[in-house]
Amino acid sequence: MNNTPTTEDRIWAVLSHLSAITFGMGILLPIIGWAEQRRKSNYASFQCLQALGYQSLGYTVWFLGYLVFILAFFISILVLSGVTGDSGDRFGTSMGIWISVFIALVFGAFVLYFLLPIIAAIACALGRDFRYPVMGNRLARYLEYDPTKEEWLNEDHEPRWVAAMGHFSVIIALWGMLAPLTTWLTHGKQNLFLKFQSIQTLVFQALITIFYFVAGFVYLFGIFLLFATTGLTGAPDFDSSAGMFGIVIFFVSLLIAFVIILAIPLMHILGQWAGYRVLKGDDYRYPLIGRLVEGWIANKNSLQPPSFAKHPVDGGGDAA
Repeated sequence: MNNTPTTEDRIWAVLSHLSAITFGMGILLPIIGWAEQRRKSNYASFQCLQALGYQSLGYTVWFLGYLVFILAFFISILVLSGVTGDSGDRFGTSMGIWISVFIALVFGAFVLYFLLPIIAAIACALGRDFRYPVMGNRLARYLEYDPTKEEWLNEDHEPRWVAAMGHFSVIIALWGMLAPLTTWLTHGKQNLFLKFQSIQTLVFQALITIFYFVAGFVYLFGIFLLFATTGLTGAPDFDSSAGMFGIVIFFVSLLIAFVIILAIPLMHILGQWAGYRVLKGDDYRYPLIGRLVEGWIANKNSLQPPSFAKHPVDGGGDAA
């Protein structure tokens, strides 16, 4: 094993970190880099897995923190406005100042999110052992990474980290599916644990994506019927059956779309819980989806489910 980063090691590390600026679309690069450099370079493997964590777990923390900040910010504005009793022009001036501060903070958060991977890429290009704040050292301990020792990363925790990041990527709309899909394609034949986790994660995230489209379709369908029965510019006619039908269908479709949209955050929470369970060493299965995927893989590989669900080690040797 080579402890000194080679040019190839640095390239993979740089590309993995820079892929974060694509805001979700580049999440496949760290997984490909890890698949290519695993058992070749601890440096490149660790940097790729760290970049994967930043784009998945790091993005989740950033996004949730961003939502909490927005909620707290606007609550603070309402409270302060009520306490100071601002009204008229004074209230408009205060709101203008608060909105300017809000825009500046939001823009600063975006800059910070993109700045860290750029700094990481520059450090890796110079051969430095870069660590993201908080996550970097924790991940190094989890993977038992020590650049001064000639020991490979923890063989049990590596696939668990990759599988968990696939679960955490559920919060990235549409592009989050690239994480489990790439894991399946690169390690599905060598590691049955990763194969099972990535497939069930892919199915779960695909289901959430379908929910998004269904909610949008139902809502647009209701609007279409409303316009078809009342006219594009005409007012609703409560006395006609067609007008009442259009209004009823519109509100029913709006209610259905609202219920579906409310269910999506709950599924996101379930995905985060799955990632946490996998990191803690559990062999998590999504309700119903996990069992179906487990049975499909067992039948395809002529194996009993326990032979691959409880042992996250490479099956048949890892060619990476």
